[in-house]
Amino acid sequence: MATEPGTVALDLPITPLRPADLPALEDLLRAHGLPADDCREQLAHFQAIYDDDRLVAAGGLEPAGDAALLRSIVVVPERRSHGLGRRLTEYLLAQARADGAGTIYLLTESAADYFVRLGFAPTPRDAVPPAIAATRQFASLCPDTAVCLALQLDTN
Repeated sequence: MATEPGTVALDLPITPLRPADLPALEDLLRAHGLPADDCREQLAHFQAIYDDDRLVAAGGLEPAGDAALLRSIVVVPERRSHGLGRRLTEYLLAQARADGAGTIYLLTESAADYFVRLGFAPTPRDAVPPAIAATRQFASLCPDTAVCLALQLDTN
């Protein structure tokens, strides 16, 4: 049963992105100015929130050595400010902790303040570990003007 527009949908489960929804993910990312060129290669690292069969939120966690890259957190406009992005981010951070990642990095052009409120701190791009710097997001997909943020995880 679909959630009524404008209602809070925090009970919707987080599940792996279905391969058939790759085009919907790419369209959603591009519509919000986020890079989508490497989604096919990173498909196994994306989680999604669906309302019935409609993709309403997605995000990825790309492992890179003992760190990980949080990427492409996106929520359809009519579901923003309902906690889906935060819930998805917290889910991915918990997954990173469980996988033993020590630090999570991300690049953003528009959401730095949001991620700082979640505990991320500005980090020079040239200070990221080589495995993070080698990801397509860092190496070529995100512009040099994107803000780099990092979050040290408590793995205890």
